[in-house]
Parts: sequence; structure tokens; C-alpha cells
Amino acid sequence: MDNDQGLRRFAQDVQKIKNAILQSRYRSASNANANLLSLYYGVGRYISANTRSGKWGTGAIEMISEQLQGEIPGLKGFSPSNMKNMRIFAEEWASELEPNRQLTTADLPANSIEVDASLIRQTVSAELDEIKSLAFCRVGFSHHREILRKCNSSAERWYYVMRCADEFWSFRSLKDHLLADEYVKYGSLPNNFSLTIPDEKTAAIALRSFKDEYLIDYIDIKESDFYDERDVDSAIAANVKKFIMIAGDGFAFIGNQYRLFVDSEEFFVDLLFFNRNLDCLVAFELKKDKFRPADLGQLSFYLTALDKYIRKPDENYSIGILLCQELNKTVVELAVRDYNKPLGVATYRLGTGIPDPYKSLIPLIDGVQQIVSEGEAEG
Repeated sequence: MDNDQGLRRFAQDVQKIKNAILQSRYRSASNANANLLSLYYGVGRYISANTRSGKWGTGAIEMISEQLQGEIPGLKGFSPSNMKNMRIFAEEWASELEPNRQLTTADLPANSIEVDASLIRQTVSAELDEIKSLAFCRVGFSHHREILRKCNSSAERWYYVMRCADEFWSFRSLKDHLLADEYVKYGSLPNNFSLTIPDEKTAAIALRSFKDEYLIDYIDIKESDFYDERDVDSAIAANVKKFIMIAGDGFAFIGNQYRLFVDSEEFFVDLLFFNRNLDCLVAFELKKDKFRPADLGQLSFYLTALDKYIRKPDENYSIGILLCQELNKTVVELAVRDYNKPLGVATYRLGTGIPDPYKSLIPLIDGVQQIVSEGEAEG
């Protein structure tokens, strides 16, 4: 065995040990989170049973919190507001996790709280499929709290729980996604993915990867200014980090006005990305005006050229998204049907779409959001 081969094998062994350490840490963190959710669920259920029945008087939660702080120095997470969050957590999820059980004192053991470390995991596994069960236990309590606070339906809650678990969203990232109302906007753009992407799973991921409207409010273009599509894509390229945050997870920027050569002729793709979740190139084509069916022909040609000259053999076929300022959904659905390339059409709005009377409030709103975020972090 030569020295180089020995070094490579040694590096591989180090990598295996590193992976084992990271996997062990991840499992420990996941188990710790499931245990904490179990504790909060059990306490929340007990609080609910006693407060909703009237057994505890007014101000009981505040008194219990104060006494706990005195008896367990350094205790965190049991402020009155967070204990009420535990109650909401238990009440809101009880119908799905324990559909045959009511949160009443009659169903609880006398003077005890069920906080078995495996309570959440066992309960969730019994009522939900394995994928949902794992996702539920991976999401932190602060994330659960925010999801319950902002989402009205079970389907919407599960959408964000699954996305948090799959994509490791931070709390700040979750708030941004909720603010963008992604549950409503993602997956609703007119497209032909189901007809042009053979693998159903990949087609479903593609549908979830794009919005029906993109708010590009950081571009300094006034309604009175004369501008064209190139001005917009140049501004997006200059602020590509912000656009990627708007676009969603998995996007890597390749370039704007991306040059394609086809038999010595030049063509330019407005914005070209690579999406890691879809393992394919994504071309965004910008149009200043209302959607026209002819625009799809141009975008479809770009996809053909990208697949022939740029796509790597192990990558999926390219996807194209046409961004226009106005569209008729029925017209778009008819237009995309006859193309054999994966195409979608969405609208975009510049900052000029914000009414003038409200623009002056933006700094104030940003300041309030910052104060609220700092307050939540301290709590």
C-alpha cells in the first residue's frame, strides 16, 4: 500500500468516525426534543383539565409559575405565558394525537401528570404515519407554538411542521415563511408538471417549490420610471440573496442574462438557478406585461438548449418559470398543456405595488417586528 493510498484510507476512516459522531448528536438532540415535547404536552394537558373545568381559580397559572421558579432555581420555560402555550399545544393537537380522549380531570390519574418520556412519540406513532410522527418530534416547541399561533387548519399546520422538519428551518426562517403565507401560495401556480415530469414524487416537489406570486419589494423602481425586463433581472441579480429567500429553499444562483450558444447564435436566459431539491436547472424568464401564450415558446426553447448544452447527464431535466405582472389562469392552463417541457407561470410584484399611504409605515413596522422578536427571544 503506497503512502497516498494510506492517507486516503485514513481520511475515509476519519470521515466515518465524524459521521458517526454527528449522527449520534442528531439522535440525542431529536430524543431530547421529543422528551421536552412530551413534558410540555403532559403539563399542558394537566393545566387544561384543571383550568377549563374551573378546579383552579383565577391566577392559578401565575402562582404555580412563581412557586416553581422558587423551588427549582434557574428553571426556564415555565413562565406563565409559556405554560399557557403548553395548554394551547395540548388542546390544539389533542384531537389528532388522542382523538378518543377528552382533556378532563376525570381522565387523568389523581394528583399526577402523564409526562412519560415516550408519551409524545408513542401517541403520535399510534395515530399518525411514521413520516408525520418523526417530523412532529423533530420540530421544536417554539416552532410548534408559532405554527399553532398562525395556522388555522390541520392541513396548514402539517405543511409547516413537515417543512420545518425536512429543511431544518430556524425559528426566524419559519416566521418568514409564515409571513409569506406559503401554504396558500406554494403549489398553486398554473403548470404542466404532472404531464411533463415522469416521476410523481419529483413532480410533487416541483409543485411545492414555486409560488404563484413573488413580491420583489426591494427593487428601487418607481411606477413613473421607464424600465424593461433587463432592469428587473439585473436588480434581482444585485440582490440575489433576497430573491433566494423569497424563492425558497434549495436554490443556488448561476447567473443573470445567462448566455447560450446554439449554432453560433446567442440567446440569453434572464435568471438561471440550480435547485438542489429538484436536482435540475431552473430558468426564470421575466415579462413586464400581461401573460402572452407566445412567451412560453421562447422559454421552452431555452429549456431545450439548457438540457442539450448545459445539463449534466445525472441531472433532471430543466424547469422553466415565466414571471409576468398579470395573468389569466384559465388562459395559462390551456397554454402550458401542449408543451412537453416542465413550465409554470407566476406573477411578480415590485415595491411599487405598495400603496403610497402605507410606504411611510414600513420603517415603523420593521421596528415593531424587531422589538417583538427580541421580546420573544427573551421569553
